[in-house]
Amino acid sequence: MKFPSDFLWGVATSSYQIEGAVAEDGRGESIWDRFAAQPGKIKDGSSGAVACDHYHRYREDVGLMRELGVNAYRFSIAWPRVLPKGFGRVNDAGLDFYDKLVDELLKSKITPAVTLYHWDLPQALQDRGGWGHRDTAQAFAEFAQAVARRLGDRIPIWFTHNEMWCTAFLGHANDMYAPGYSNFALALQAAHHVLVSHGLAVPVLREECAKTANIGIAPNIAYPLPATDALSDAEAARRFDGFFNRWFLDPLAGKGYPQDMWECYKGYTPHIEDGDFQIIAAPLDFLGINYYNPDRIADDPAGVLPPYTRQIPDPTLKRTADREIYAPGLYESLTRLHRDYGFPAMYITENGAAYPDAVAEDGGVHDAERIAFLQAHFEQAARAIDAGVPLKGYFVWSLMDNFEWSQGYTLRYGLTYVDFATQQRIFKDSARWYREFIETQR
Repeated sequence: MKFPSDFLWGVATSSYQIEGAVAEDGRGESIWDRFAAQPGKIKDGSSGAVACDHYHRYREDVGLMRELGVNAYRFSIAWPRVLPKGFGRVNDAGLDFYDKLVDELLKSKITPAVTLYHWDLPQALQDRGGWGHRDTAQAFAEFAQAVARRLGDRIPIWFTHNEMWCTAFLGHANDMYAPGYSNFALALQAAHHVLVSHGLAVPVLREECAKTANIGIAPNIAYPLPATDALSDAEAARRFDGFFNRWFLDPLAGKGYPQDMWECYKGYTPHIEDGDFQIIAAPLDFLGINYYNPDRIADDPAGVLPPYTRQIPDPTLKRTADREIYAPGLYESLTRLHRDYGFPAMYITENGAAYPDAVAEDGGVHDAERIAFLQAHFEQAARAIDAGVPLKGYFVWSLMDNFEWSQGYTLRYGLTYVDFATQQRIFKDSARWYREFIETQR
């Protein structure tokens, strides 16, 4: 494997998963604070109230990055820390935290890459309708402006949203994520408003940030495969691709919503205003992709809701603690996206694996399976570059174990082990392997 000399090797986190300090320095309540407080919503009954205590330990955590040897860090900004009500008065103390974090990263020669929205909507906006209400899209543009005015001179890479599919469907159709609804039509309307908010924020960022700043978005990408050779399963895989990938990517690329999915969603389609597709298709500098696993898809004609498919486990594939592993799907996804959409550049914004890590008697955390996972996926990224994909960076999920949403602290995705009782950080073997890999690339 040989990557370009200017390739970014990084790690990724998100605000609610690591920061803690949910009631400090004027931060407002988020939908995840409210959701996690409801019995039964989080597997282990936990929340992100303390998480990794990154809010107080950010210098230590940047030190971990220096020791890792990464040259980029993707993190998110907590909207309720900056605008406690979602709009209006800016909480300067909240922005002060990110100011200090960015300065610490730059001092360490680590490129900051900011995600504006990684799911922690201010609860005050949810009380007014959340992503189901169009005003939230405008509030997001206001949030983007507040952050960019403070940080835009020092941050070269901006992501408006992370995993819009999760925001819309896990949060509004499946009751798995905050705010916790089971309403498919609401999910599609929320998805539309998220895309509109992205389109409104892009020109704001271009106005407020340094002229050299690059702006994009980071969807999670499904890799659907037909469960059998039957035509019905091939068509089902195509629908699942439309449901998960094309519904978001097509409008971002100026194609509007895919017609086959508009017909599939009959009875649930969102309200669209004139000019929305022009707003959504604001020119981007890159596309980020979050890739984790394949999806083996079968037709489900008796299904209650679109896309009328079901996922079938593949017993031939190895698994992490929570997903099937198919590294070639990363190569196939990268080359397909480049072929079908042609964004100027691409980043792998999340890729990683959870395993039941534990501290051994020698004090180490020996995670050979994660090393094999990362090596296999790095090889596929190198293949994609050789095939002409303009891939510019790779952000491993995650810097450290953290609050994994509805799974609480039951899954460990980190390169760094976190003892949540003491907040001790311990490099896993995979962290040392990643450091050595980066050194060989340089």
